[in-house]
Amino acid sequence: MSWQDEYNKKLCTAEEAVRHIQSGDTVVFAHCVGEPPALVDAMVANAAQYEDVEIKHMVSLSRGTYTAPELEKNFRVNPMFAGASVREALASGRGDFTPVFFHEIPKLFREGRLKCDVLLAQVSLPNENGEFSLGTSVDYTWQAMKSARTVIVQVNKHMPFTFGTLVKVEDFDHIVEADMPLYQLQPPRITEVEEQIGRYCASLVEDGSTLQLGIGGIPDAVMLFLTDKKDLGIHSEMISDGTLALYEKGVITGRKKNFDQGKMSVTFLMGTQKLYDFVHKNLAVELRPVDYINHPAVIMKQHKMVSINSAIEVDLQGQVNAEAMGLRQFSGVGGQVDFVRGAAMGDDGKAIIAMPSVTVKKDGTMISKIVAFLNQGAPVTTSRNDIDYVVTENGIAELKGKSLRERARNLIEIAHPSTQDELMAEFERRFCQKY
Repeated sequence: MSWQDEYNKKLCTAEEAVRHIQSGDTVVFAHCVGEPPALVDAMVANAAQYEDVEIKHMVSLSRGTYTAPELEKNFRVNPMFAGASVREALASGRGDFTPVFFHEIPKLFREGRLKCDVLLAQVSLPNENGEFSLGTSVDYTWQAMKSARTVIVQVNKHMPFTFGTLVKVEDFDHIVEADMPLYQLQPPRITEVEEQIGRYCASLVEDGSTLQLGIGGIPDAVMLFLTDKKDLGIHSEMISDGTLALYEKGVITGRKKNFDQGKMSVTFLMGTQKLYDFVHKNLAVELRPVDYINHPAVIMKQHKMVSINSAIEVDLQGQVNAEAMGLRQFSGVGGQVDFVRGAAMGDDGKAIIAMPSVTVKKDGTMISKIVAFLNQGAPVTTSRNDIDYVVTENGIAELKGKSLRERARNLIEIAHPSTQDELMAEFERRFCQKY
């Protein structure tokens, strides 16, 4: 049987495909832009046919209609990253949360410690050899496709064909054709504070460094100040539109990378149509599984690895909380610790936590992000033993190898001026009194 014949045999409507989901199943969504809206909408429309279906994903860009209170008996969300679509359900007790390092998810699928009965994913159009691309999201999606009992894919002509990891029609059980625009994330407006943070972060990046950058105003601001660097490389959990300008200017070449030279190596993508057009059939970009891209043992081997991540708060010991407001889950660990540890283990590696010194609420109230103690119930995302550099708009605090006293002093120096007196009072209580 030719691949075209097998393809046609598996072709069905979205409504027909989701009937293969069974009550009690764990349904895994492909990550981020790879989430298939036609299949998710069909599953929610068929909700009355299910009981106790667990929904598992990391970043979801959908509306999260499966979390509606009236569907509580049908679906229960249990994400590994708490995005906007699921936070209310988690806070209301209609869902659970599973903490996990991003790079470990494929391993946990293989071992069966994370269930994956059904995978809903989105793929590109096939090439002439019958090979499909997972497009924007290889990450854990590739292993979920291997581990699931039932694989349902949405073939979408708008999904870019990316190199690095390809799949075939025999990897699918049911195929739904549905051409829908991809989720897009517009570049953020960079504030003056973020610009200053970007300037400080860029000062730590040497020529030939390999970069891991996240998404948002700070990573984009960092790239504004890298234009005079030479031969930077990308080995990153993801890239967004901000990376393109540096590539087009010849700053990003990947020549100095110890492996995957000349390639921008990532595990997922999120941005605008310009980014998706750029990566389509572009041999300079490779998408690989997250247990390769994010594994600390791989990251450590790259040349002068620099990771830049953010945080909700950092305490005076250097403990980083990047995922919760007290007990209220806000995001997840993602790949932060993967890259912090990988960079630390490598030669000349640097791990940077970059953040504004304060969060400004709608009413103008300022809340310090450098704190005496983490909020009660908040998790430690990156431990004080792992922390390296912390950067705010007020400067750079180097913490690696520093004592608790030195750490506290360095962090207070980069805190917002309006909070320094209070933090200094804690410093004196903690370090200048005899117990």
